[in-house]
Amino acid sequence: MTRQTLATLLALVVAALLPACAADPSEGYSFASAHDTSIQTVAVPIFQNDTFHTGVELTLTKDLIRQIQQQTPWRVTSSDKADAILTGSITNVALRNLSTRTGVGFVQEMAVQMTVQFEFVDNRSGKTLTSRTNYSALGAFVPANPTGERIDVGYAGASQTLAKDLVGDLQTAW
Repeated sequence: MTRQTLATLLALVVAALLPACAADPSEGYSFASAHDTSIQTVAVPIFQNDTFHTGVELTLTKDLIRQIQQQTPWRVTSSDKADAILTGSITNVALRNLSTRTGVGFVQEMAVQMTVQFEFVDNRSGKTLTSRTNYSALGAFVPANPTGERIDVGYAGASQTLAKDLVGDLQTAW
């Protein structure tokens, strides 16, 4: 195949696929944001922590703000100026054994499972846009020697995964 034939074939494939894209994400494939464009600003107060694991609420709130800034067209602002507000609470933090060392039975790898409930509300109308309960994610860490990772590694992993998934769920309804 010559270079010109290959270029022509590639141009035809691209031309055939372009009509498959839609301007509105609810109407098919699109390069537009799947998040509500009528919302310009969002507030994320510190999540309530109903567990005995201190500091995880600050880590989760920081990760949520970072994900909103990366994944959405929204700006994060204070509650009194925001078009929408994301509130929630951490309802449970549990440790799970993932693997044990053969022969001795010592825990080799563990996971932190963080569970939250949240509500995303339109401040202008008071309408609840999205709410979930028992929403959870895992963050793995290796406490065994020689690695000896601290539980904070598990907290961070669970928080980052939870924030990424949660912000992904704030998309407009299809």
